[in-house]
Amino acid sequence: MTTTSDASVQPHSNANLNVASVLRSPRLLTRECLAGTITALALIPEVISFSVISGVDPKASIIASIVLCLTLTLLGGRPAMVTAAAGSVALVIGPMVHAHGTAYILPAVVFAGMIQIIFGLAGLARMMRYIPRSVMIGFVNALGILIFVAQVPHVLGQSPLVWLLFALTIAIVVLLPRLLKSVPSPLIAIVGITALVMVMGYQVPNVGDEGEMLPGLPGFTELLVPLNWQTFAIIWPTALSIAFVGLMESLLTAKLVDDLTDTLSSKRRESWGLGVANIFAGFYGGVGGCAMIGQTIVNVELGKARTRVSTFAAAMVLLLLVTGLSQVMAQIPMVVLAGIMMIVALKTLNWHSLQPATLKRMPLSETLIMVLTVTITVWTGNLAIGVLSGVLLAMMLFARRIAHVIHAERTLNDAGTVANYQVRGPLFFASSNDLYEHFDYGNDPAQVTIDLTHAQIWDASSVAAIDGIVDRYQRHNIAVTLIGLDDRSSDMHNKLSGTL
Repeated sequence: MTTTSDASVQPHSNANLNVASVLRSPRLLTRECLAGTITALALIPEVISFSVISGVDPKASIIASIVLCLTLTLLGGRPAMVTAAAGSVALVIGPMVHAHGTAYILPAVVFAGMIQIIFGLAGLARMMRYIPRSVMIGFVNALGILIFVAQVPHVLGQSPLVWLLFALTIAIVVLLPRLLKSVPSPLIAIVGITALVMVMGYQVPNVGDEGEMLPGLPGFTELLVPLNWQTFAIIWPTALSIAFVGLMESLLTAKLVDDLTDTLSSKRRESWGLGVANIFAGFYGGVGGCAMIGQTIVNVELGKARTRVSTFAAAMVLLLLVTGLSQVMAQIPMVVLAGIMMIVALKTLNWHSLQPATLKRMPLSETLIMVLTVTITVWTGNLAIGVLSGVLLAMMLFARRIAHVIHAERTLNDAGTVANYQVRGPLFFASSNDLYEHFDYGNDPAQVTIDLTHAQIWDASSVAAIDGIVDRYQRHNIAVTLIGLDDRSSDMHNKLSGTL
């Protein structure tokens, strides 16, 4: 799947970069570190705004993001993918916090991390293969819309000065790469426009307005609730949601980066690594997270990062900003970050999937799946709900489609004493109901042969359907012989026949 133009994809010489090769090359090391710096700056406003949703201190969310980013840099299965305190996780933590207080975040996040570790070690990340391409495209398009819409309040309704700074940001990010490619244009926009605002004394909304940022580091998170069944009853629904929302967003983002960089990643390692990172973040930061697609696109597309060096640099820059440079960070105009993220949103969208010519060629069912995924995700603001809705619709449409591919061709022998039915197609709970209607029970001769050489039995419903066919023939005093079953289908039939 392609989510950006082919020109944006790096050549294969950059696709297989590793940390060692980057450390040996000053040019590549500079590129990775600059990409991480932009990513860190792009993380700040989102992490702070998401902390408001989850009801935790903004600084705690940034500290948790540092822990998450560092841990996944070491343990994650997808190099250059950015993990931090994410909005999707904040959305599922929020209701529990509002009902019971922030003290329950720590046990909920730690429990979620344990679930993710079990998920990864059990190899369940392989289930990603069941997410259809149309759902993946819907996921990407929905994220592009959500990222763009989240930036609009920082521009729309603001003063003419903010609009001027917004236009300047867009001009720098879009046009400067034609003249200068050694330094990422978003970094130049952030540093240049922040310096301009500070020197000129302009009063515009900035990062400091999003939440107070005092210098220094907090201590470890204290466990303030008893570890008993009452606490477990409160946290387990939220913990499950954190675990699976985080896994889904991280694994889908990893697949997207795989496509963008023409490289492979270990989804299993990413799953258990995310669990370890969330446990660490819970104890030091107090809030969980997952992959952040917008910042990952900043890192991979705008910054051209390809290795773990970039995410390590992002974590270090965040640490520097939150400790020694918090007052400087607070002066960054929100409109600059909003402009950059709007460009990221436009790059995230799969424009090819929205072209009239593509929609015309695409089967209607595929388009419906994509539209449903986008609609539910944007409406709920929850990526997991949107993706699950798309997958469920895809499953229903697929089951409906293959339910009608069963064929049973009837032939008689020369004497007309034996009817032979040649069955073709997969037999499962949906198609087996159709199979029942393909036989001429009242008019067949005394001997019927059902040839299943070109059919396969996949579930108990199919065995029950075949038993029902045989039983109905027996009521007409007709003997039925089954032939052609493969070993697996024969074993299932022998095991279940007569017991259903």
